[in-house]
Amino acid sequence: MVENAIEISGLKKTYAAHGNQPPKTALKGIDLAIPKGSIFGLLGPNGAGKSTLINILAGLVTKTEGQINICGFDQDTNPRHSRASIGVMPQELNVDPFFSPREALEVQAGLYGIPKSKRTSDEILAMIGLTDKADAYARTLSGGMRRRLLLGKALVHHPDVLVLDEPTAGVDIEIRQMLWDNVRKLNEQGVTIILTTHYLEEAEDMCDEIAIINHGEVIVQDKTPALLGRLDRKTLVITPETEVTGLAAPAGTELEKRADGSLAFTYSSGTTSANSIFGALSRENVTIKDVRSEEPDLEEVFVSLTSSKSGS
Repeated sequence: MVENAIEISGLKKTYAAHGNQPPKTALKGIDLAIPKGSIFGLLGPNGAGKSTLINILAGLVTKTEGQINICGFDQDTNPRHSRASIGVMPQELNVDPFFSPREALEVQAGLYGIPKSKRTSDEILAMIGLTDKADAYARTLSGGMRRRLLLGKALVHHPDVLVLDEPTAGVDIEIRQMLWDNVRKLNEQGVTIILTTHYLEEAEDMCDEIAIINHGEVIVQDKTPALLGRLDRKTLVITPETEVTGLAAPAGTELEKRADGSLAFTYSSGTTSANSIFGALSRENVTIKDVRSEEPDLEEVFVSLTSSKSGS
């Protein structure tokens, strides 16, 4: 039984010299294992290599070196089955303006060789909320509707792996929620989801596991909770009974006095204990009304990891 939906080993991509531009290495040796049935986040700054990786998986770009296995099918020895196992919802809104949504789905199904008797265009239109626009020209659709149509096109051949490249870029909250509801339903049905997004809170909320790519290399891959735990900086927020002035930050902590009167002590849990903060407050006769802690979020982890590699 295949445990990983996608296995990538030693993947490299170098684009040839063009004009005055020298050869460019977009991927420097990617090793990646994406668990079957997971929602997997693929994050990284612009130019990190995410789009190149996705296009290679989709068979749109030829790799320079390395091996790719999609749902048990080697991309080199069994390209047809490996390509049929994956569907890609691209970031660009590239829909044919003269096809209706139903026609667009039918054409896409035909490209995958799906017999008419096995096509599910109407079911897909219902799922993405475009039944009432099924026969309208695509050029009359709003940007959010076009993005939903791209999702539908990626699903016509019922792939085991669905890649979502910045799926909620530029859409409103209602459409974003519909997209995520559909993604969760697909995942519950066993579809492996690969998500790229610049909205880190979405990745934090949706993804079981995350890989961060920078400069064509995977700099970290881990379960989302473990990744968030990589920063040992914590913040202890104390709300005093009365306003506190002249309080110095205990050794190993940074003190921020917030507008609401609370005191935010940031410290490394590996070297500093919260007891030292409580001890300092006790010595200053500060009466505590409330206390809470703030953990790092994915954005802090992302910035920390990518900035530490910026010089590589």
